[in-house]
Amino acid sequence: MAILAGVLGAVAVFFPLFALLHRTYYLETFGSPRAGIIIVSACLALVGYELFVRAVLGRWQARGRAPSPALRYWNALAETSMPTILIALVSRHIDPLYVLQGPGAFFYGIFIVLSTLRLDFRLSVFTGVVAAAQYLALFAWLVPQSAAAAGTPFATAPFYILKSAILVLTGLAAGFVAAEIRRRVRSIFRSMEESQRLMAAFGQQVSPEIAAALIEQGATIESRRQFVCVMFMDIRDFTRLVEKRTPEEVVAYQNAVFGAAIEAVGRHRGVINQFLGDGFMATFGAPVATGRDCANALAAARAIVDAVRRLADAGQIPSTRLGFGLHAGEAVCGNIGSEARKQYSITGEVVILAFRIEQLNKTYGSQILASAEVVRQAGETAQAESLGPVTVKGLDQPIELYRLA
Repeated sequence: MAILAGVLGAVAVFFPLFALLHRTYYLETFGSPRAGIIIVSACLALVGYELFVRAVLGRWQARGRAPSPALRYWNALAETSMPTILIALVSRHIDPLYVLQGPGAFFYGIFIVLSTLRLDFRLSVFTGVVAAAQYLALFAWLVPQSAAAAGTPFATAPFYILKSAILVLTGLAAGFVAAEIRRRVRSIFRSMEESQRLMAAFGQQVSPEIAAALIEQGATIESRRQFVCVMFMDIRDFTRLVEKRTPEEVVAYQNAVFGAAIEAVGRHRGVINQFLGDGFMATFGAPVATGRDCANALAAARAIVDAVRRLADAGQIPSTRLGFGLHAGEAVCGNIGSEARKQYSITGEVVILAFRIEQLNKTYGSQILASAEVVRQAGETAQAESLGPVTVKGLDQPIELYRLA
């Protein structure tokens, strides 16, 4: 409707300019300025109609309403009648033959082509049939009044029947185009809905980042070496906390703690790779690195500790202590498994060390322990308490540890 209003508005502007630039030709053809005034007025009236209907349909759309099929066909009839109205008006000032063979008849083609935007095969065909029928009606009405057509092939019906048949064929072609566009649009929407469904399903099992990578790259995510910060979290004395609770209460407790953890890790651009009964492993820096992965990991650990403390203070969960172990370094990141079953995983010494560091919280009575690599990368050496070189199970050389909570 906006396009049609623009086309008709362009005619309303172009016609007076043509009359001014070619005044002599205009007067010889139309005889008086009155014809131009009528044509411009008619075009502006049709522009007003298009804009009015567009505004009405826009309000309906905003309210979630759709026009009825009958109204859609009525509007298609009204729009396709616009060239007929213009031809009828102009024929009062110029020999009808020239009008029927002139530029005005080409407007039918514009209206038929634009009908594809309705994405309705039948409406496009209807537009072509209406254009053909009205063009034949103009022939039957106007040609007998034409002095120029008398005695020429332009006065015979077959000439106009063939042109009308072309209009019908144009409507059919536009209908097929509309149907194809509609099919492709629906296919795109189905694809988008399927992608969103997969993201929602994957997002409950793996992180949204990994889900997006799986959907984008297909069945495999290429393994590569990447700098990451690995976090292990454990709920201290979990067995004591849940031994006298029902399974439903245990699940509710875990959901509360893990819910706070999931929110904090996600907010700080981390990925929870897997839950481990009363804890989990999370990674910062894979599959998407931020350049602040160690700082994000420490911030997430502190946020989880604070969130769990607030839940306990509010009486939603029993008093709970957590243990965090963080270490940073290069790891191999990607899908691991067989063709039948794969899992996005982080492997390497950095994972083993992070796990060993988390276990040392029992020794130091702490909640957050991090290696020197993490603390230095995060720029928090001054704020952390150094525990000096610490021997870690499975390693010959001690590593420098820091306590942050």
